[in-house]
Amino acid sequence: MKATYQDETMTIQLGDKIDIETFIQIARFKAPLEFSEHYVARVKKSRAVLEDMMSSDEPMYGITTGFGALCSEKISQQQTAELQENLILSHAVSVGEPLNEEQARACMLMILQNLGQGYSGVRFEVLERIRQFLNLNLVPWMPREGSVGYLAPEAHLALTLTGRGQLYYQGELRATRDVFAAENIPALQLQAKEGLALISGTTSTTALATLALYDLQNAAKSADIIAALSLESLEGILIAFDERVMKVRPHPEQAQTASNIRRLLKDSELALLKHPTKLQDALSLRCIPQLHGAAKKVLNDALITIEIEMNACCDNPIVWHDQNRQEIISACNPDSSYVGLAMDTAAIAATNLAKMSERRNNRLIDGSLSGFSYFLIRQPGLNSGLMIPQYTQAALLNDMRILSHPATIDNTPTCGNQEDYVAMGYNASKKAISIADKLEYILAIELLSGYYAHQFLPKDKKRSPAMQAIILALEKRIKISDQDTYLYSFINEIKGMIHDGMLLNIIEDKIEKLD
Repeated sequence: MKATYQDETMTIQLGDKIDIETFIQIARFKAPLEFSEHYVARVKKSRAVLEDMMSSDEPMYGITTGFGALCSEKISQQQTAELQENLILSHAVSVGEPLNEEQARACMLMILQNLGQGYSGVRFEVLERIRQFLNLNLVPWMPREGSVGYLAPEAHLALTLTGRGQLYYQGELRATRDVFAAENIPALQLQAKEGLALISGTTSTTALATLALYDLQNAAKSADIIAALSLESLEGILIAFDERVMKVRPHPEQAQTASNIRRLLKDSELALLKHPTKLQDALSLRCIPQLHGAAKKVLNDALITIEIEMNACCDNPIVWHDQNRQEIISACNPDSSYVGLAMDTAAIAATNLAKMSERRNNRLIDGSLSGFSYFLIRQPGLNSGLMIPQYTQAALLNDMRILSHPATIDNTPTCGNQEDYVAMGYNASKKAISIADKLEYILAIELLSGYYAHQFLPKDKKRSPAMQAIILALEKRIKISDQDTYLYSFINEIKGMIHDGMLLNIIEDKIEKLD
């Protein structure tokens, strides 16, 4: 998987299942959206069923009753619109810094996917307004802190549909009513069930998880490239990556990682099948297929979960209808356990990738281990060289270890004990976003050291073509100095190459797709 920039001529149609690549095209790269005829038809059918059922006196949760512990409180049909308005006003209580642009866009997309399955009973006009927001890049202000898996950030989003709240518009945060006036957009009045549908479900949890997982999987592939550069720089032993070794422990991701390393170091004169003076490397080099493979398995498993969730209806209640019956069923598809558990384990996997990266970096900068000049600078002592970026790795890694504590094992009951079990999946996804960002920085620092090590390698031995391509790309961006220089910009430059997929592109243009 690698980042692909959106083709400005491409419009994505919602209606069938989407995958993580399509999700990223919309949320991150702003691909325009349209709805398929099937999408529109199933949304309108679901609304018609709901309106038909509302003509009866049957109590329906969140439609003709209150919410949560107030589910036994009856609401007249004349009060249904007021009920939905009160709901989003009272639930818009998340606090702190807002979600960034792509995170808020991802939440809107997930609402379209969730409610567009045709089991929620919302009017098509509501979903059309969200599509309009995405295509115009009108981004709701959504404070990110204070969700147990749903409700509060989404309520801030729902407010903007009604002309309340705030939107980011042309680079500025403005009152929604002013943006609507500028764009000639009428405010919506939410009708029966619509407020509840907009704030329920695993929409924000899955939105953040998808962004995090996309970046984590790209980082895991980038980790193979960066590890290969470190292995080659340290004249590692390639027999540890032999296909025969992988066959006797047949985890697919382990074999794929070993294959990646062999391909990345093909024709290298530095990394040898066997070494004349040592039998094996340290575990941070020798164990790359095992650790990277295990982490990739966790991320691949998470991808299965996330792609199911992004194409599911996680609303409550659902509007069930088939040829035989129609029914409003109150259950608990908004539970965020699937996504939360996937993101908790993904965070642990990413932290393992980071801890190995830091150890490889340490071997590069420690002259007693690498044989290079200490901290990869020609005059150590007078200059610190790459001493302190490893401190940055250590601090980031400490953060990642803290963030790897599972969110989903917590349980703080809410709603007068009507919600006596709470999944806490949102916080698992939120911290996975931070984990992905820190992993990219840690890998960037290792790559910086691998690049600096190039100056100390034997001039009569050639790097592999793939590794040479990386060196050449970095030489265009970073000038190695014999004296201390401003490293911050180098770290950010390389981190950007990892995040936007440029590093992967360089390699996959050279040796084709990595596994």
